[in-house]
Amino acid sequence: MTRRVLVPMDGSRPAEDGLRHALSEYPDTDITVLHVVNPIDAFYRAPELSDWKAWYEEASSEANEIFADAQAIGDEYGVEISTATATGRPDRAIIEYTTDHDIDHIVIGSHGRTGDARTQLGSVAEAVVRRSPVLVTVIR
Repeated sequence: MTRRVLVPMDGSRPAEDGLRHALSEYPDTDITVLHVVNPIDAFYRAPELSDWKAWYEEASSEANEIFADAQAIGDEYGVEISTATATGRPDRAIIEYTTDHDIDHIVIGSHGRTGDARTQLGSVAEAVVRRSPVLVTVIR
């Protein structure tokens, strides 16, 4: 029986689909939405950016928007979700969070964003599947 489900979210449609899947399949579990702030994104988004504090504030604001969207989806299912933010490489941060917080199951979208970040983020689901100590469901 699954007790704690982690749903990594990056604002993409597959990530939202992953959350909807988790909410419909595991309505009586603790569901946590994790957003990973990846410092490498700063180079993709604004190579000329010299103010890391401004970048991090923007990334934190984006996380809050993702969490608000996630809770709106949770409200559709009548489920209160927990949220968490981590910093680092997404696959490593997801695995670390899973281990540190006694997660039983990860539900992850098959791919993240598009554009320049796609090549860097497209392998996150695969890396999580390969390295996860718990069951992983990939949603396409």
